Amino acid sequence: MGLLADAEFPPEDGETFEDNARIKGRYGRLVGPADRWMLADDSGIEVAALGGGPGVQTARWAEDRHVEKLLAALEGRDDRDARYVCELIAIAPDGTELRGTGVLAGTIAPAPAGDEGFGFDPIFIPRGETRTVAELGDDWKAEHSHRAVAARALRDTLS
Repeated sequence: MGLLADAEFPPEDGETFEDNARIKGRYGRLVGPADRWMLADDSGIEVAALGGGPGVQTARWAEDRHVEKLLAALEGRDDRDARYVCELIAIAPDGTELRGTGVLAGTIAPAPAGDEGFGFDPIFIPRGETRTVAELGDDWKAEHSHRAVAARALRDTLS
């Protein structure tokens, strides 16, 4: 991973998570070892009350203040539906592209709870649960997160 970790990354200027994952994957294909698969992802959160935002702008929008910024943006709003989205793109040495998509739907809690995970996890309550992802913990997240769902979907396309 050292070669790509040290490379200058391309701008994430796609309109969708899939676009941005593909941009990163194709860049990896250009600068990475020719005989290796390249795997890239893009992910973020879409919030109904924010018109589906912050979406592909999630990391830049959150400015490393994920919880505080989202709670402030939702202050006084009743619609707290949200979903995490992850797109994975795998590109073979011959240029063949495979894709896996993962979504975790839920709601935004009124206040943070829990100490595992990162980003929005302390305020994201998955559908069917009563606790935040940060309360459910890393083991739950490894099985149920949007990234886990995307990885399984990608694996299924490979088999």
